[in-house]
Amino acid sequence: MFRMMMIALLWAIPSLAQHKEIARIWATYDSSSVAELYSSTRIGLTVKYADSSERRTAGLLGGDIRWNQVQVQTPHGDVRNGVLQFSRNAARPDNYKLRLQVTFSDRPGKQFETDLQLPYLTGIRFRHYADSLKRGIHFYLNVEGIYNSGKIYPLDTTRIRFNADQGKILGQDLLIPLTDSSTQNIHVTAVYRGDAAIRAESDIPVKILPDDESLIIQNPDDVFKPAKKKKKRQ
Repeated sequence: MFRMMMIALLWAIPSLAQHKEIARIWATYDSSSVAELYSSTRIGLTVKYADSSERRTAGLLGGDIRWNQVQVQTPHGDVRNGVLQFSRNAARPDNYKLRLQVTFSDRPGKQFETDLQLPYLTGIRFRHYADSLKRGIHFYLNVEGIYNSGKIYPLDTTRIRFNADQGKILGQDLLIPLTDSSTQNIHVTAVYRGDAAIRAESDIPVKILPDDESLIIQNPDDVFKPAKKKKKRQ
């Protein structure tokens, strides 16, 4: 009998907690989902009650509030089973802060609001793989995005627009033809497509001197030849 009473009590505790007065709700996104680049992430809700106790949603936060007991709506996306799909363009004017409207199945007709701050770009920078450009060889314009989350990711032409005062921009490559013997320096600009105020500039020198071919192996068989021993002085 005592065991049955304990089991009944344990089942009753979550039910009693659900009817306590909710003081605050806050939302968290999955920091491993790369929400800086992609428009999908798991989210979690933490519910704080008036007596200072807390409960969390299942999934990301590993809590006991099942997602079939919660409905989350946002004008900038859709939440299903703890996964948020959001529109990056729609969230941009609010600096990627989503307003969430939360409803619990045991509190029908009562809606709670909270904000979810998603990561956003704060700046971009060039990170060149070589210190100079060679004529006739594609030079990859590597641009990195710096986010308020502290993370840094490479960006491509879907997010960056390039411009150069010399040569040709081919996708994300810069090319100077072999016949161009006058250009010595190229000024390149990268502009974030979502906000023209976020930009980076770089001056890339064009290599003038030819490569030193004395160290280039002409015959592959030379690789396997033993090194010549130096003669000892008498």
